[in-house]
Amino acid sequence: MIITYHGAQCFKVSFGNITLAFDPIAKESKLAPVKFGSDVAFISLNHPNFNGSSQVALGTKQPFVVSGPGEYEIGDVTVHGFGIKTIYENVEHFNTIYQVRLEEMNLVFLGALSDANIDPKILGELGDIDILFVPIGGGDVLDVPAAAKLATKLEAKLILPMHYGKASLESFLKEVGAEAVKPVDKLTVKKRDIDAMEGEVAVLSV
Repeated sequence: MIITYHGAQCFKVSFGNITLAFDPIAKESKLAPVKFGSDVAFISLNHPNFNGSSQVALGTKQPFVVSGPGEYEIGDVTVHGFGIKTIYENVEHFNTIYQVRLEEMNLVFLGALSDANIDPKILGELGDIDILFVPIGGGDVLDVPAAAKLATKLEAKLILPMHYGKASLESFLKEVGAEAVKPVDKLTVKKRDIDAMEGEVAVLSV
């Protein structure tokens, strides 16, 4: 599995000939839009910063778009989406937390989560988390203390921070005791690699 980061909350996850896109940035966003092909696009919140599914349609790869709560099976990818009310830019939205299972790995993408107090019923459904994508930038999403506390509570084997600036990233790494972690351009992991981890943090550069 190869993971690359494209800014804000946008990640590209590739395994074999399958590509997943999480929260692709739309052309209408004030952020730099993305452009790559994907088979599945996950939209956590209906806002241009996260809903650019057309930006991850390229050539033969036209994504199946998952944009809300529910259960989905797309080929070898099994998905469970959990909806949570949130406020983003002073507007009430539904944010969807995605649990994605593939290659025997359990990925949990928290989306534009602003409140760390997640319904215990949802927490009970998430299972043993291999890779956790967590926003840490504050403002409309979790701030550093809340993000660090939630990541620790969820006991993820590998934590990938997102939706951050330089200051919030430095603060988060200090909060979780990972100051020595340096950003990498891409992350290549296998199930056996993940199984050997326990609350490790990786930072992907844009």
